[in-house]
Amino acid sequence: MRDLLDASTDAAAVVSAAGVVLGWTRGAEELLGHPASEVVGGSAARLVAMPADPSRVAAVAQRCRAGMGWSGLIAVRHREGRALDVDLRVSASFHIGEDECFLLSARERRQQWTVRQSVLDGFLTRSPVGMAVMDRELRYVWINDTLERFGGVPREQRLGRRLSELLPGLQAAAIEGLMRKVLETGLPVTDYEYLGWSWADPHRQHAYSTSFFPLVDADDSVTGVCYMVQDVTERWTARRLLTLVNEAGTSVGTTLDVMRTAQELADFVVPRFADFVVVDLLEPVLSTEGHGAWLTDAGPASVGPVMRRAGMSSVREGCPEAVARVGDRAGFLPPSHDVSLLVDGEPVLLPVLDPSDERWISEQPERAAKIREFGLHSFIAVPMRARNTVLGIATFMRSLNPVQFQPDDVLLARELVARAALCVDNARRYTREHTAAVTLQRSLLPQALTGGTALDVASAYLPADPTDGVGGDWFDVIPLSGARVGLVVGDVVGHGLTAAATMGRLRTAVQTLADMEMPPDELLAHLDDLVLRLSAERADDEAAHRNTTAFLGATCLYAVYDPVTRRCTMARAGHPPPVVVAPDGQVSFPEPPAGPPLGLGGMAFEATEIELPENSLIGLYTDGLIEGADGDIELGMSRLGELLARSDSDLDVLCSSAVRQLVPVPQPDDIALLLARTHALGADHVVSWQVPVDPAAVADIRARATRQVAAWGLADLAMTTELVVSELVTNAIRYAEPPIRLRLIRDARLTCEVSDASSTAPRLRHARSTDEGGRGLFLVAQLTDRWGARYTPDGKIIWAEQEIP
Repeated sequence: MRDLLDASTDAAAVVSAAGVVLGWTRGAEELLGHPASEVVGGSAARLVAMPADPSRVAAVAQRCRAGMGWSGLIAVRHREGRALDVDLRVSASFHIGEDECFLLSARERRQQWTVRQSVLDGFLTRSPVGMAVMDRELRYVWINDTLERFGGVPREQRLGRRLSELLPGLQAAAIEGLMRKVLETGLPVTDYEYLGWSWADPHRQHAYSTSFFPLVDADDSVTGVCYMVQDVTERWTARRLLTLVNEAGTSVGTTLDVMRTAQELADFVVPRFADFVVVDLLEPVLSTEGHGAWLTDAGPASVGPVMRRAGMSSVREGCPEAVARVGDRAGFLPPSHDVSLLVDGEPVLLPVLDPSDERWISEQPERAAKIREFGLHSFIAVPMRARNTVLGIATFMRSLNPVQFQPDDVLLARELVARAALCVDNARRYTREHTAAVTLQRSLLPQALTGGTALDVASAYLPADPTDGVGGDWFDVIPLSGARVGLVVGDVVGHGLTAAATMGRLRTAVQTLADMEMPPDELLAHLDDLVLRLSAERADDEAAHRNTTAFLGATCLYAVYDPVTRRCTMARAGHPPPVVVAPDGQVSFPEPPAGPPLGLGGMAFEATEIELPENSLIGLYTDGLIEGADGDIELGMSRLGELLARSDSDLDVLCSSAVRQLVPVPQPDDIALLLARTHALGADHVVSWQVPVDPAAVADIRARATRQVAAWGLADLAMTTELVVSELVTNAIRYAEPPIRLRLIRDARLTCEVSDASSTAPRLRHARSTDEGGRGLFLVAQLTDRWGARYTPDGKIIWAEQEIP
């Protein structure tokens, strides 16, 4: 139709009354192939491909002079010689100057495609749209295959009967009312949507879109109704999903409270979507501690993750279907599922919930009884995840609503839970931000301290008054080689998240440097360099432009205790000295050179070594413990010594009571106290031999070591020890300087140490298959749990440790 009305592409020409072509358009050139230069000025008669008919031409001209124009079918000749049938239109005559002219326009006539009856019948019958024709009594006269498939009623049973007689559950009364309206008014009704079921799928509700229009006879009388129907279940589900999710956005997450958000989800869903809903969240989500899934802290897999009921709602008052109440532990996972359900994040759909199932009876007997009692018949469980974090699980059940959950409902449940999970996560993050400083500090401090066989340790940490913000106090106990133990305590200047984060970085740096076997003074020197770099990072743009840096300072005390020699080496950087309580109760404060605080740079640190008799008590602390309300540090140190001198054998009790008595009320600074009671390794735990610089001595030393290990009752380690001793002693004889000495230490581990006077660092090689040597340290590394080297004033020690079975 558009092509019939559009004349913009027609061929057009202007012809004079004498038959001379005066104008020629591009459309005419495309139709007949003649350019304007070949046609304009010539006779139009040579373009006609039919016999001349002067009388017809005269009649056409007369009609056009009368102002009416003319149109008809003629044959014209293409430049290539072939004839074309065109629809020609001639306009009313007009004048150009003194010449009478006519405007001619033409378009090629193309054969119209006609639809055969068989094609039309096939189209109607097999159309993807359901179609039917009803008579004036609304009885079926004709239906196509698609409608027969939609309804599930055979064609033979439909013809001659009404819709209300066949499908009473499909809103038949409303649909027939619309058809009567069409019969009465003759006006169509389009896109009427409704929900219903059919015999083709009796257990699932479908959405349909139907249009009705009248059938009109030749005399304009309405003889019946035709209707077309489409299954729009997917579109309807998507629209319903979008609507509910949008409504959930205004109803769920109105506050930044985790429990309130979980309850809002439950309240919103009932009764819109389910009859009974519970929301269970992992305990760390409610406590706002930590990140990630936290499932490693959730308990044994057989027990399931530790969750608590955060929200629930029911169509029945008081939620009698619930086994657990809000706040109770509720580690509910549907039978046959474990913690992987939360990790994988895929919903579980049980369209039919069978309380007689053996899995429910054996794994969830109390819940199985509730399911049976209240008729809970359909079930969806959706894990709650947000930002790649597992939060918990939401469970939806139906009882009064007889319709079973379908896969489309799972999509809706997933979207609702995803929206709620994001709100829960936002609430959790907000709450965590309010306690971020304390949480950060506790996470950076050691969770468990052990001094091995060398020390009994205990610690106490008291955060600052929340109104003042947390500080950067930290402490640590670091196991070292040769049964030695490192003790460290430090304090970052300032308060807040920056101080707490800096504390964590310094603690990690101390652990790394201590693991490299650095002596205390060298360790503090490297730590000082790190604090200088951190200070430079903190400088803002303005300070950097002025070539200044924001000062970031810290104090630190690092000590290393050796239970074999019973000596303790320590160095400090602007930190208070340690307190030592001898076995007889004598209190002292050994003062190694104070050294500058970390972050000043350019100054050296010095180490001091003291002897600690067995059962001595050494305490490391931060200044907040001894400053007190009066700020008298010396008085505070004296009081601390008096408290620690009490004969309390329980270190944990002694540590906590000392802090409680020294700091009875919240203080503006953090407080840390680390206590350690020393033990000594007697002669029956340590043995050493001088090694002659002679390869022949290796066999004798190896045999001695093997006999000693066996005498200690460690025969299982004898073969490995023999090989380790052989490799380490042989390398020392070949490459090191005398004197060479072998020492075996038995405490929590069996340690083999070979000392020499050389400062050359050992290097682990990966020998090629053709090499005759170079595998010694590689074998030692493979056969032992740890190995390494540390330097002494007289040379170095290479050591290797084996776990004692």
